[in-house]
Amino acid sequence: MSEREIELRADGIRLAGRLGMPAGDARGLVIFAHGSGSGRQSPRNRFVAASLKDAGFTTLLLDLLTADEEQIDNRSGELRFDIGLLARRMVDATVWARAQPEIASLPVGYFGASTGAAAALVASAQRKDIAAIVSRGGRPDLAGDALESVAAPVLLIVGSRDPVVLNLNRAAASRLKSCELAVVSGATHLFEEPGALEEVTALAQQWFAAHLPESGAP
Repeated sequence: MSEREIELRADGIRLAGRLGMPAGDARGLVIFAHGSGSGRQSPRNRFVAASLKDAGFTTLLLDLLTADEEQIDNRSGELRFDIGLLARRMVDATVWARAQPEIASLPVGYFGASTGAAAALVASAQRKDIAAIVSRGGRPDLAGDALESVAAPVLLIVGSRDPVVLNLNRAAASRLKSCELAVVSGATHLFEEPGALEEVTALAQQWFAAHLPESGAP
């Protein structure tokens, strides 16, 4: 396995990312959409990404905000809820991935957390080549009318002790064409309880393994 820092141009600016490659042939590419002030250094998403690499997936952890934008967002919290901006950058990151010879043919899935889940859903509504989506403690409701246009199968993972987000996910699930809701017993919003994040990772692995085709089309 290997990892390297990358930089890509998205939405007119440059974003930093970390591309992780599994040992041997990759089964697919999973692009992470962080939210709520998080980025490629998120310990929870890095944990999930490491497990996905062990299972044979290439991963792309991406900062959807620049360092300057993160400072603004830390003060105001406004950019993490700019779903249109985050979704545009997810689309551009996917275009970048499709142009890289070593990963261009891999089927692509999205893994979204918090508000990043909404960005992943909006982006997938625009790019019909996204094969599968997983949301961890996400806010799919913020995707709005784009929910009805999402063709990819979606797995919504929510903690049982996160009642507000759980209700929002249940409402969003009813608007998605192909969706399953997985409730992690005893888990709160950040899945910090013993074994909770491991359960999220296992569910994500199973979903991507089941729904990413054997080969992708650029």
